Amino acid sequence: MSSGSRRSSGACLRCCLVVFAVVSALYVSGPALYWRFNKGRIVLGDNGNSCPPCICDCPPPLSLIKIAPGLVNLSVSDCGKNDPDLNKEMEKQFVDLLTEELKLQEMVAEEHSHHMNVTYAEARRVASQYQKEAEKCNAATETCEEARERSQVLLIKERKVTSLWERRAHQLGWEG
Repeated sequence: MSSGSRRSSGACLRCCLVVFAVVSALYVSGPALYWRFNKGRIVLGDNGNSCPPCICDCPPPLSLIKIAPGLVNLSVSDCGKNDPDLNKEMEKQFVDLLTEELKLQEMVAEEHSHHMNVTYAEARRVASQYQKEAEKCNAATETCEEARERSQVLLIKERKVTSLWERRAHQLGWEG
């Protein structure tokens, strides 16, 4: 692109922006200007369609005093003036309020710690109970295993004795 075409495109862009600004301003303020001009023509009697003034028997608008009489006397500075608890709180110094907040946080922390300790103790108790049950189960398993081993040893001895008696019986002529 040559510098001449750049200048002409920049000038065209400026021209478009100026036209857009003028049209926007007329669009925004146009209706107000139209009604003001039209109202002035009617008052001056330019078009012969002037209206006589309106006669209304409308009641006056209700005032705030009639709607809510107590609202008029209230102001922001009066807010909470008659509340003794609020007055007591507002009289406290900032440091007192911070101290009170810290005490409340400390109480919450202590309650949390107490709850945690109780839960931990309960968990330890349940774990100990399960440990005892596991030990009982292990002891019973060991007892059963020992009894099985003794039974197996006795069974082997009994088979040996039975085999010995069968051999003697066969030697003596038994054919069973």
